Amino acid sequence: MQNYVLCCGSTADLSAERLRERNIEYIPFHFYLDEREYTDDLGQSISYPDFYAAMARGAMTRTSQTNTEEFIGAFTPWLEEGKDVVYVALSSGISGAYSAAQCAARALEEKFPSRKVYVVDSLGASSGYGLLMEELADLRDAGMGAAELARRAEEMRLFVHHWFFSTDLTYYVRGGRISRAMGWFGTVLHICPLLNMDNLGRLIPRRKVRTKARVIREIVATMREHVQGGTSYAGRCYLSHAGCLQDAEAVRDLIEETFPALRGKVEIFNVGTTIGAHTGPGTVALFFLGDERKD
Repeated sequence: MQNYVLCCGSTADLSAERLRERNIEYIPFHFYLDEREYTDDLGQSISYPDFYAAMARGAMTRTSQTNTEEFIGAFTPWLEEGKDVVYVALSSGISGAYSAAQCAARALEEKFPSRKVYVVDSLGASSGYGLLMEELADLRDAGMGAAELARRAEEMRLFVHHWFFSTDLTYYVRGGRISRAMGWFGTVLHICPLLNMDNLGRLIPRRKVRTKARVIREIVATMREHVQGGTSYAGRCYLSHAGCLQDAEAVRDLIEETFPALRGKVEIFNVGTTIGAHTGPGTVALFFLGDERKD
């Protein structure tokens, strides 16, 4: 067992059970639902169905990232135990958590001169960020040390593809990710925008696809275009969904038909409450290892 802690934010959108199984620690974000504050504790304080049902009824949401003091409080006990820390942060393209974690690491250098906190920007989110954590856990379990693991995380992160579509554009408009005009026309014409994360970790609209059935085919066709090994892809494939499990299952079924050599079955997780507070219900996200994200 390596003498360091591998850690991520709650926004990696893996289940609490999975994180325990893989010996990955997490540090929570916070979110507000109609001004009531919750800890993003992976669906324990409020269930995912209840959260998305509230949003569908029009509940207002906002989020609060982990701040520097919280990172110091989380890192300190591990350092006191004589362990280094590899913390992989939610993308700096959508959050300031990476910067806050860096500040915490610098603040702890003098107090723990023989220990090290490595902070890596995942340039990812949701279960794509989680997929990166699983790949890193494999390397750790194979014996890789902390410094090398942090370096490998920076090398691997742009090969994790993140593709999203949504059948409800309300929260994308509210968050400024798509224009009000596009949101209105999209709703009237049943347009489901296809988005991805670019090489700076920002969520970017890419295509306008009319009807859910077509966007499901389009997102799988996009995977076929970018995935490592084409239809012989033998890596992990994850989906996450925001209160729309049937849509995620439809994508899963088409992926498993198209890519028969996958590493196990496609795994489906929930879009967590922090990310979901911005996407709203109706979002399906697809994650896999592909070619390098370049724009």
